[in-house]
Amino acid sequence: MLLSLENESETIYLGAIMANILTGGELVYLQGELGAGKTTFVRGLLNALGYLGNVKSPTYTLVEPYLIAGIDVYHFDLYRINDPGELEAMGIRDYCDGKSICLFEWAEKGASVLRKSDITLLFSYHSLGREVEIKSNSIIGKKILEFLKKTYK
Repeated sequence: MLLSLENESETIYLGAIMANILTGGELVYLQGELGAGKTTFVRGLLNALGYLGNVKSPTYTLVEPYLIAGIDVYHFDLYRINDPGELEAMGIRDYCDGKSICLFEWAEKGASVLRKSDITLLFSYHSLGREVEIKSNSIIGKKILEFLKKTYK
């Protein structure tokens, strides 16, 4: 699925739509250049789940945890990871426990440690806005993608 996102509001809206289908246990990869819209998407998703605070990229902390309506949501930014073994040292398997929603920016840096995502969003610059290509990688991902196709307008 390929979408054009003309502005920040459309990126936030996409995150909000996806929030409606996530129930816990999903692994979402967010790929794209710096400033392409990954954290903006996460902000839309978290706000739609009910989080009203500031959403920042966890570039220096590696992970920002959120507890929203009884679901743990973890926003990771692996940009500064030099060795995938660092993820093992931080206890990545405890975060990705099959119950939590895990959102990974720069997941490719931890590819040898992380399991394959359920769904991947590839953000890129396009004209004056952005494009996002959405790919499913599991049965859960296929359900998410079908939901997005039906509901994103």
